[in-house]
Amino acid sequence: MSDLHEAGEQPGDQPAAAAYDRILPVATPAQVRAYARRLTLAYPRQLGLALGLHGLAAMAGLAAPRLLGDLVEDVRHGTSHWTVDRIAIALAVFVIVQGVLLRFAVYASARLGEKVLARLREEFVDRVLELPLSTVERAGTGDLITRTSRDVDVLSRSVRHAVPETLIAIVTGVFAIGALVLVGPLTALPCLVGVPLLWGGTKWYLARARKGYLWENAAWGSVTAGLTETVEGARTIEALRLERRRVARTDADIAGAWAAERYTLGLRTVWFPMVEVGYVLPVVATLLMGGLLYTWGLASLAQVTAATLYVQQLIDPLDRLLSWIDELQVGGASLARLLGVSEARAERPRAVARPADERITVEDVRYAYREGHDVLHGVDLRLRPGERIAMVGPSGAGKSTLGRLIAGILRPRTGTLTVGGVPLADLPLEELRGEVALVTQEHHVFKGTVRDNLVMARQQATPAEVETALAAVQADWVAELPDGLDTQVGTGALTLSPAQAQQLALARLVLADPHTLVLDEATSLLDPRAARHLERTLSAVLDGRTVVAIAHRLHTAHDADRVAVVEGGRITELGGHDELIAEDGSYAALWRSWHGGERTAVRNQAR
Repeated sequence: MSDLHEAGEQPGDQPAAAAYDRILPVATPAQVRAYARRLTLAYPRQLGLALGLHGLAAMAGLAAPRLLGDLVEDVRHGTSHWTVDRIAIALAVFVIVQGVLLRFAVYASARLGEKVLARLREEFVDRVLELPLSTVERAGTGDLITRTSRDVDVLSRSVRHAVPETLIAIVTGVFAIGALVLVGPLTALPCLVGVPLLWGGTKWYLARARKGYLWENAAWGSVTAGLTETVEGARTIEALRLERRRVARTDADIAGAWAAERYTLGLRTVWFPMVEVGYVLPVVATLLMGGLLYTWGLASLAQVTAATLYVQQLIDPLDRLLSWIDELQVGGASLARLLGVSEARAERPRAVARPADERITVEDVRYAYREGHDVLHGVDLRLRPGERIAMVGPSGAGKSTLGRLIAGILRPRTGTLTVGGVPLADLPLEELRGEVALVTQEHHVFKGTVRDNLVMARQQATPAEVETALAAVQADWVAELPDGLDTQVGTGALTLSPAQAQQLALARLVLADPHTLVLDEATSLLDPRAARHLERTLSAVLDGRTVVAIAHRLHTAHDADRVAVVEGGRITELGGHDELIAEDGSYAALWRSWHGGERTAVRNQAR
């Protein structure tokens, strides 16, 4: 792993920004080269066709300098109009042939580039969807959003333009050098005068460019993260009067991005002038040396003319290659960030055994979001298959964290959490979701039909099963939509209310059919009476499955088989509703407080 920012290093030995400490991994240069090679060689026929056409186009373009050199030599010794006309016609034919070949060569390169880009995007989407939620939460959404938007766009530009242009430059340059050597080795020697400057300058640039562009991309990830947090928490920021602090955070992020872009711009302002000088020197040297060779009788006028034209012709592919190297560095940095998602995905090992049964056991589990700050302290809990257990307690007690551990999203810092004797967090995602599922109060409606949003939980679900799932969650409103289940919803289509989106998520849960369910405030967006009715309906539908319900509404606890009271990261009470009321402990106090508040709310609503 060669993540510049995880190592705390930035170009120019500048101090690393704290905002970069949690970004996702970045692939090493070797990994990037290996992936690019594999992706390119995945289409050998298209690659061979593009290379062949570019080679033929380059050969056609090399005829002109040789013909012009011969023409100069013929004119010096005297020639006829027919000879001049013949050479002019030949030049025109080669130019036309070169133009036609270039047209098809560029088309073939573009098709190859689009296929490579499509495959790369598909593989990246697969990697993102396999990311553990804990990794996303730890890294923050800003970096991931930047990778899926800015980095993908940058890489698209590189694949569409930089790769084909570089391919053209390499093929054309190789043929031009070959033609220059064939004209005469002595006349080819002067072009080497620019090599030290071009080689040294490019080597200096490449040694710094990758780190610079990784820094730049990470800086923009920090900007995105800060702006996203500010927009999503706008009301909280206004309520707590944190506007100046958020503005200062945004200014600092933008200053970091500006510093990163200034660094990469500084590299280019040094490298580009060196390259331009490196282009001019070979042409001047060839003319001067060629003149001396002609004077000494070591080269003909035709050779000197052709050599000078070939050196001049070599500038275009060389300039194209070096110019697009900068774009390739930007694209390479973006590809490294996209491939780095695979490293984060690899955090989840594959289980070596399948669960023996459906029993979930929590033993001495501790968990910390930050090192040295545990939020759960030695939690023990044994879920009985088929029971409904409610987790209650004050906000920040650790209920949701424990629920995410039981759902296999988080991995315990210490202790064990198993299903059927197998560590839950070690199960592959496709197997884990068949064992346990988590439903929270936050639900996303995907662009597509209502049916699409439901059957993604189980693609083979029948229409009757879909209808049953909707009926189970009281989603009668679906039948009233313009096209029923085929109504388009999501971005740019029908907007569902938060309560409707929540019902769709619960219906997906019914279709997914896991043996254990974790409901984290899953009905919080419904009014209390509707929520209670829905939960009772779900209880009937999900009979025989283990349900862990996390809620502040204590009617959930009243209906549960057992109640777990979570306080300060520990389970302080565990038992049935009546049993805990009789003990007159924390749960009894919570129940009295909530029950009195609920009666007051009902009276106020009636008024």
